[in-house]
Amino acid sequence: MEHLYAVVLFAVSSSVTPGPNNIMVMTSGLNFGVKKSLPLLTGICVGFTVMLFLVGLGFAQLFVILPSLHLIIKCVGVLYLLYLSYFIARSAAKVESSEQSQPFTFMKGALFQWVNAKAWVVATGAIAAFTTVGASFFSQNLMIAATFFLVSFPCVGVWLMFGSMLKSALNSPRSRAVFNYVMSGLLVLSVVPVVNEIIEQLA
Repeated sequence: MEHLYAVVLFAVSSSVTPGPNNIMVMTSGLNFGVKKSLPLLTGICVGFTVMLFLVGLGFAQLFVILPSLHLIIKCVGVLYLLYLSYFIARSAAKVESSEQSQPFTFMKGALFQWVNAKAWVVATGAIAAFTTVGASFFSQNLMIAATFFLVSFPCVGVWLMFGSMLKSALNSPRSRAVFNYVMSGLLVLSVVPVVNEIIEQLA
């Protein structure tokens, strides 16, 4: 039972802290509201759970065998995050011109986990820290994935609600555009540590 408590605490702390997922959800909540952002929220939570489970089943071992694959995924992840920051910044310009864009879909939220640097760190960290090799490894992996699935909805949902509440506070197109530009900038900052890691690996 103590082991389960430790997994829950890790899941809460890693899911509720700032990161690309939460920035995306908060921005979507501000621009489109809770209802239209629910597919994105669900995609993130389901997508990360599937990713975590597959990492536990042996994806991490694949990176040991093919370390270059990990570097490739990191590079793709950085490029995709930069694309998202551009997308958010572009939506800020649309807010200013009163054009309506569409929120991210369930599938985009789910697939995004595979290029999300924080998601990889959390997934590999959870498997490394809370599993032991043995007959019960599969059940341990399943328990960790299920815990993250249950915990991630309220933790990421907090950011969605926060963004939705900001919708009434930021009630002018200009203020929403400024918010989107700030969120875009934060996404760019979030990839800086990953870019440094890539440079170190290539050096």
